[in-house]
Amino acid sequence: MRAFIQAAFGAAVVGFLVGAPVLAEPQGDRMGLGTARLFTNDALGDGKDRWKTGSYQVSHFRGGVWTGDAAERPGEMLEYRLRTDIIAAASLKSPKPGDRRYAGVLSFGVHTPFARNGWEMSAGGDLVLTGPQTGIGEFQDTIHEWIGASKPDLSNQIENGIYPTALFSAARPLSFDGGIVRPFAEVQAGYETLARVGVDLVVGSMGDNALWARDVTTGTLMRADHAQDVGFSLVLGADYTTVSDSVVLPADDGFVLEDRARVRVGGQYKSELHRFYYGLTWLSEEFEAQTGSQVVGSVTIDFAF
Repeated sequence: MRAFIQAAFGAAVVGFLVGAPVLAEPQGDRMGLGTARLFTNDALGDGKDRWKTGSYQVSHFRGGVWTGDAAERPGEMLEYRLRTDIIAAASLKSPKPGDRRYAGVLSFGVHTPFARNGWEMSAGGDLVLTGPQTGIGEFQDTIHEWIGASKPDLSNQIENGIYPTALFSAARPLSFDGGIVRPFAEVQAGYETLARVGVDLVVGSMGDNALWARDVTTGTLMRADHAQDVGFSLVLGADYTTVSDSVVLPADDGFVLEDRARVRVGGQYKSELHRFYYGLTWLSEEFEAQTGSQVVGSVTIDFAF
């Protein structure tokens, strides 16, 4: 089991380094509609190795021919989602008492996007794994040894666990001349139980008829479809979240959860052969004893061969 998990995590890393879009290949009644990926790290933001210090998400969509609108019935289109998170205290090497514990998180999920009466919705579930079984702590330890950075203290990390997690989201895209505004709401139960409301704004030509995935850590909209259009778009967003329970901030350890806010801004550029995104996200405090907010940076680099 652990070998399988580590192999899957390694495949995700290789996928980021290669960054090649998955081509649209038929499989039964479905074909590959596109792949979105996002690498996030605070070294690309405020430059500090702490709290939500790193994540990587890949979302691959399969369904009928993409025409700019999601399927009307659940199950006709599927999003396969792989996600990793590295969560740590403010000091990797010498965590202070009261700071959050180290957590390696690995998640596999299937979600089905669909549309009803002008609303874009998605429902699905993820299997979220935590603890040493994921191999993520050892992976970070090895990478930091290679680059001469501080190695994480793994002596008090979040324990091994497997958490089925359900998620439902709904968005109402509203087009205007030169862009799109997209209010949305989400509810989730499982690994973290939460309710969220927010809004995204895409200014520029690349927001038209797009197939969007949402990054879990930052909330960033990631474009997934294989459209041949070229150009630049500015992508902005903000959301507010109430969290009632979190596996990585256990109440038994004395953590008092805070409501969360995220504000993000980024730019995406697409040529005929390349797709590039870079953005910054401000993350508010997640627990009462957290000593400040943080800024993380996110990047996507895709090449078509």
